[in-house]
Amino acid sequence: MEVCYQLPVLPLDRPVPKHVLSRRGAISFSSSSSLFGAPDPRQLSQRRGAISYDSSDQTALYIRMLGDVRVRSQVGFEPEGRGSYPYLCIDFRTLHSSSLIPGPGFISAGPVSGRRLRRLLSFQRYLHSSRLLWGTTHLNPLHILDEDYIGQAKCMLERVGSWNFDIFLFDRLTNGNSLVTMTFHLLNQYGLLELFQLDMVKLWRFLVMVQEDYHSLNPYHNAVHAADVTQAMYCYLREPKLAKSLTSCDILLGLLAAATHDLDHPGVNQPFLIKTNHYLAKLYRNSSVLENHHWRSAVGLLRETGLFSHLPLIRLKMERQLGSLILATDISRQNEYLGKFRTHLNQDDLCLSNASHRHFILQMALKCADICNPCRPWELSKQWSEKVTQEFFHQGDIEKKHKLEVSPLCDSQRNSMGNIQIGFMTYVVEPLFAEWGRFSDTRLSQTMLGHLGLNKASWGGLVQQERPSSPDDSTGCFESHFKRIEKRLSKDCTEMTWCVLIL
Repeated sequence: MEVCYQLPVLPLDRPVPKHVLSRRGAISFSSSSSLFGAPDPRQLSQRRGAISYDSSDQTALYIRMLGDVRVRSQVGFEPEGRGSYPYLCIDFRTLHSSSLIPGPGFISAGPVSGRRLRRLLSFQRYLHSSRLLWGTTHLNPLHILDEDYIGQAKCMLERVGSWNFDIFLFDRLTNGNSLVTMTFHLLNQYGLLELFQLDMVKLWRFLVMVQEDYHSLNPYHNAVHAADVTQAMYCYLREPKLAKSLTSCDILLGLLAAATHDLDHPGVNQPFLIKTNHYLAKLYRNSSVLENHHWRSAVGLLRETGLFSHLPLIRLKMERQLGSLILATDISRQNEYLGKFRTHLNQDDLCLSNASHRHFILQMALKCADICNPCRPWELSKQWSEKVTQEFFHQGDIEKKHKLEVSPLCDSQRNSMGNIQIGFMTYVVEPLFAEWGRFSDTRLSQTMLGHLGLNKASWGGLVQQERPSSPDDSTGCFESHFKRIEKRLSKDCTEMTWCVLIL
């Protein structure tokens, strides 16, 4: 077993215990993880990737493991206090339950001493292992594609640089493998496999692992979203200013960051993790919780597959830069990045021959790609709007079920899809893409802003036709939270509730 420490600010103070599980997936657990529940460690399928520890777990807050680690002994774990929410113990399997009836893993309120606490390794991996343990067959068995479908997918890849690219159709043609197919194609198209001497088998294995660790049951934050962001990122990388300035390393990082930027997303937002005292919120100190987890998970998969093992001189630097890109997608820091971008544009001092400036533009490109759905043609944009609203309302239903305060925009009784989208476009998307248009005044930028205006008008028309039974406060939520952010940029980002809803 080889251990690599990734967070120098959170040093190891004790040896790694022998009960560490076989890692597969973004492995995160602590003695306070009764929020989730998980089966006996011996029964869990193999896991891969990052391992996140709580400080009470007699070991590091964060480590990386390479090589297989087998369970040597069974160790019982006693729960720790749950802070201001001692009553809340939610099994995340209910997040994807249509009936919302507590499952066998639900732990009732009150002390749980004497009961073996279950462990969650990764959100997605746990769901997979649960199916195996309970004898449940996979709902979507893999089918072999015929040549017609393969041919159609290849035809679509010939137009992968089109802003009208239909990622939903592409996902169907690739039988749900849009992220693997898209990313591999783009890396190969740029000649990055040969340039960086990437092992094709390792790369394919890495991409398959990444796709598997996205939650297919999430309506929005799933592998199709990651593939869509990767395709949008490719469109931005082809813009004249970037195409003539970016290095091969920049392109590689940009595409990998796009593919992994929401890795192992649980389908709920940061405030939900914080108010339920989830261990990841404690681990990352309520700051960029999901983004840190996405980054650490991605690095864990890179290390397990050994994709960059033959590049020891640049491997650590690439991992850090990958993290910098993914962390930039934290929408609670939107004003920070937008203000810096606007200042550079006003002073006209961006120099893309400067590595730090190129990296900043990659950050802005990834931010744009991540929230570009309102800038797509209406047929595509509307589908994404439906999916993200479904995910919001699902979280709201979970919060109602467990008698938690319902997060803004997550109450299906008080918010409508149209007003949520109008608020999002007005206070988040328009300011960002207006500045991107200043930086890259091209046909693509004009097309995106054109679609954005048309889509906003379309939602406005639909809202006028709606006759809600109760007042709709969606746009007001966006506006009030936006103004609060402007006044409290120095405060803890957990107060910026509406921002975290989107990503």
